[in-house]
Amino acid sequence: MTDADSNADPPENDGQQFDRLPATADERVVPGRPTREEVLQWWDQRFGVPPKTWDGHTFWEKGNGKIWAFAADVVSPIAVEGLGLRILRARQEHWKPSTNAVQRFCRDATENVVVLDGEEAACFARGDDQDLPRWDGDWGYVVAAHEIAGDVEPIGVGLYLHGELRSTVPKGRREDLE
Repeated sequence: MTDADSNADPPENDGQQFDRLPATADERVVPGRPTREEVLQWWDQRFGVPPKTWDGHTFWEKGNGKIWAFAADVVSPIAVEGLGLRILRARQEHWKPSTNAVQRFCRDATENVVVLDGEEAACFARGDDQDLPRWDGDWGYVVAAHEIAGDVEPIGVGLYLHGELRSTVPKGRREDLE
């Protein structure tokens, strides 16, 4: 190693390109970048989504903590506008799943799933916050779901705090179901 190498700044995140997440912390080059292992562990611990759910997907970061899943593999880094499905916002105190990821990957979630009745689901889909003191699970981001035809289907991401379920349904995707 030369003096120039030892004084070089560590690589930084480039918000204009997608970079594949390293598999483990030992392979991390960009400080603060989540690893595939950390992402899988987070989905498993927070929502009970087993790591095998993500088999066949590569994970990518674009921007500061925007994590994407892609059902294929390409060269890294790659400068494109989109790559697969944005699944998570990391690099902050509380990681936040995307609505698309919850709808696509949380059908079999076993943890932190709030099953809403018809009126509660309609309120959530409109983007309205609601009192929900009956929830006795963890505070924080939850999967808001509703039973349809005998199956529990994820609606989106809620934030549960102090007996209140806050809807995080994006404005452009809100629906009036009544």
